[in-house]
Amino acid sequence: MSGDGDLIKLYSQRILALAADIPHRTRLDNPQASAMKRSPLCGSTVTVDLTLKDGRIAEFGQDVKACALGQASAAIFGAHVIGLTRADVQKLRDQLHDMLKKNGPVPDAPFGEYEVLLPARDYKNRHASILLALDATLAAFAQIEASVSA
Repeated sequence: MSGDGDLIKLYSQRILALAADIPHRTRLDNPQASAMKRSPLCGSTVTVDLTLKDGRIAEFGQDVKACALGQASAAIFGAHVIGLTRADVQKLRDQLHDMLKKNGPVPDAPFGEYEVLLPARDYKNRHASILLALDATLAAFAQIEASVSA
């Protein structure tokens, strides 16, 4: 990062407010799958517990140990996670990746709040942390799919 001013802009009040209010912070007692993802650059981790019903997320829990950007991302995702399919999560992950790495647009509704993370485009070392909750959720979906096909 180029200076303290940039850091202050990056960690805006809105990002910090999201980070302080992450939905579904309680781990599930009996999930169908649990997956943990870690960012090798910063050491952030997100562990996700998942239960599906008819291919949609019915129960969701997350343990987020990440920077404020990763926490904010987990909060935005967590606010809308119930009812999503694997395809929905993959689409969001692809859109968020493109927003960060390819100057793509903000993800589709109901995830427009990811706009708050647009300044993170310039901080490539934070991208993995921002994607952790989605990556862990996709890994949990993959575990469930593997157990069903086994």
